[in-house]
Amino acid sequence: MVDPHDEVIPILDFGSQTTQLIARRVRDAGVFSVLVSPSISVEELRAMRPIGIILSGGPSSVYDKGAPTCDKRIFDLGVPVLGICYGMQLAAHLMGGRVDKAEHREFGRASLAIDDHRDLLLGVADKTIAWMSHGDQVQSLGPEFEVLASTPTCVNAAVRSLAGGRRFFGVQFHPEVTHTPFGTDLIRNFVYEICKARGAWRMADFAEDATNRLREKIGDADVVCGLSGGVDSAVAAAMLHKAIGKQLHCVFVDTGLLRSGERTLVETTFRDHFKIDLRVVDAADQFLGDLAGVSDPQEKRRRIGHRFIDVFKEAAKGIRNAEFLAQGTLYPDVIESGHGHSGQAAGIKLHHNVGGLPADLGFKLVEPLRELFKDEVRRLGEVLGLPEQLIWRHPFPGPGLAVRVLGEVTRPKLDLLRACDEILLEEIVAANLYRATSQVFTVLLPVQSVGVMGDGRTYEHCIAVRAVETQDFMTADWSRLPYDLLARVSSRIINEVRGVNRVVYDISSKPPATIEWE
Repeated sequence: MVDPHDEVIPILDFGSQTTQLIARRVRDAGVFSVLVSPSISVEELRAMRPIGIILSGGPSSVYDKGAPTCDKRIFDLGVPVLGICYGMQLAAHLMGGRVDKAEHREFGRASLAIDDHRDLLLGVADKTIAWMSHGDQVQSLGPEFEVLASTPTCVNAAVRSLAGGRRFFGVQFHPEVTHTPFGTDLIRNFVYEICKARGAWRMADFAEDATNRLREKIGDADVVCGLSGGVDSAVAAAMLHKAIGKQLHCVFVDTGLLRSGERTLVETTFRDHFKIDLRVVDAADQFLGDLAGVSDPQEKRRRIGHRFIDVFKEAAKGIRNAEFLAQGTLYPDVIESGHGHSGQAAGIKLHHNVGGLPADLGFKLVEPLRELFKDEVRRLGEVLGLPEQLIWRHPFPGPGLAVRVLGEVTRPKLDLLRACDEILLEEIVAANLYRATSQVFTVLLPVQSVGVMGDGRTYEHCIAVRAVETQDFMTADWSRLPYDLLARVSSRIINEVRGVNRVVYDISSKPPATIEWE
């Protein structure tokens, strides 16, 4: 597993929901970072020529039977190692320390006192805030450890061990999340002050390397790629087209669950821009038939996923030499579906292109964007020369409007929701807020409420408006849209869309909510 980059920091993924955020922070600092399994051998790590290694957090306890672990020889490779939360606890455990349940669990913001401002905590204020998420703590450390920082209920909040030629640093908090104000500084300190990185890696390097790897993996086989009109599938198709040219065949499935005008946009854009073989399949009746009477969101995703693959397999029959199915899977899809490297990640919801694949797929999968966040995909799209209107288009879920119609999905409900969504987007664009928001959409709630129109009583549908701002889609905050804009949206929806008499605004952050309602 030799990586072609001059500088690389591998991250052993122990199953944290925020592991990929660590990789993103390292990449933002200008050093290539890749997630690897905790079971990776010391020989494989050495072959990567790492300048440093990071051990991620995770949901397990190091003293539990079957808890993920790593080869303790990692600490003797001669490169700095940073352990975060579970990673720090595991390292302490492997080096003879004791980890046990904490007397006081810490979840959320904690007051952190810095005792040592050298290397890892260089430039950090004496008193600051750190984001905690742990029920265990390192209760005792070996004599070779130094304590760098503590909280009122966690003495060993940050530690260092330089004994025996080792260079280990551990933090009980999470520097990768935005809730730790100095977290980016800590990551950069590890990268530059401790690992002595030059910081020469850029997205163009990833594009070139990924293109070469795709070409090597695919060989002379043909690839079927699903296009949705969103940035993920567009960038995946552009990268594949760069790698294999005419071996790429794109299929667009009209599921009947799309936004207004989606099919026309996809046909026009991809045939004109990419000059590729695009096959359009109208399968709306099949998808809606599968969803009849189904209200459970996971079951919706499973049925859509299975039908999606069935339609793909049928469309691909006419493509000679087709061996691969390409998907625009991103890392948030992977981690929310519980498919992290450790096998320990909690499953939050199935994504139709991750958790809903049937066993008899019939294709080998190729997912060129699997390790990237949405903002990284946009930067990659710019490197590949995609038009701005594609790169900055708001994301759309794979299952489409099926997860925005809460409860059973029917044609009339879909038509109603499309009309509401179109009004919302028109107003967002008119207010010049489309680029300032990360994702904006409407949701049809499975309730009706009493209203008054004219002199008459109504009992009609309720529409929720969702608008969020985020950098990585792993965490998100609700957008503080102007009241006058919300008023116009509400007024237009109620007046122009027959069957709606109430509009509400979703002010939930992620976490604890997800961006989509289902």
